[in-house]
Amino acid sequence: MSSKVKAGQLWGKNKEQLAKQLEELKFELNQLRVQKISNGASTKTQRIGEVRKSIARVLTVINANQRAQLRLFYKNKKYLPLDLRPKLTREIRRRLTKHERTQTTDKQRKRAIHFPARKFAVKV
Repeated sequence: MSSKVKAGQLWGKNKEQLAKQLEELKFELNQLRVQKISNGASTKTQRIGEVRKSIARVLTVINANQRAQLRLFYKNKKYLPLDLRPKLTREIRRRLTKHERTQTTDKQRKRAIHFPARKFAVKV
């Protein structure tokens, strides 16, 4: 069986190699689970956690590569998919744009024209 997967080694691999390694790891995990049920040696059943983490590492690299490709594809497009946009905070995401903030309704415009703010000269 394979040894522990190192993330540094995964970054150099292409899509097909990563997919192949993922399949191998999933197959190995399946075998380990079968051995666990059939009262296998405890040393082998302890490897389940290690294999699961290796699968997670491979999937992380696959997803990161996929997102990098999508970022290149959408680089100069008008709109970005929601998951590629910066996360920021909820408050900042909900905030009005500069243009929206400066807009006024017809009623507000008429009120400003017909009833301007009064100016008072205060005597000292």
